Amino acid sequence: MALRMRSPLPSLEGAAAWVNGAPSAEELRGLPVVVSFWSKSCYICHDTAEQFAQWRDTFAKQGVAFVSIHQPRSEDELDIEAVTKDALEEMKLTQPVAIDNEHALVDRFENQFVPAFYVFNRKHELRHFQAGGKGFERIEAAIKRVLEESADEEELG
Repeated sequence: MALRMRSPLPSLEGAAAWVNGAPSAEELRGLPVVVSFWSKSCYICHDTAEQFAQWRDTFAKQGVAFVSIHQPRSEDELDIEAVTKDALEEMKLTQPVAIDNEHALVDRFENQFVPAFYVFNRKHELRHFQAGGKGFERIEAAIKRVLEESADEEELG
């Protein structure tokens, strides 16, 4: 069963390797978090990488943390060096990237798709999930919504 709305952000521990450094729980505390799943062999993931980078570059300035998780779909995708090269050179990922060769994070998120996007609010409750190559405007809208929720909470707090 997939994560339900308001589910807590699963632990990000257990990756085989990290590219661009592993985020600590302390670094993520109090920040909205967008988690994206991708695969080296996923053409949609590569086709949408530029759009994802635009969100990252825009919303990171507003306090949103971005984390990507490589979900291998075959034995060919277990080569950490090849995945790292793809993440940095082809996908141009600058955010922390988990290489999840054992599917520890995949299983924790109960993720079945690539690409897949999870948007968590600053309390780290799931507020939006989307998979596939369509409907990106909904992901951007969800990021804006969690930022608005954060602003509203600060005004009330």
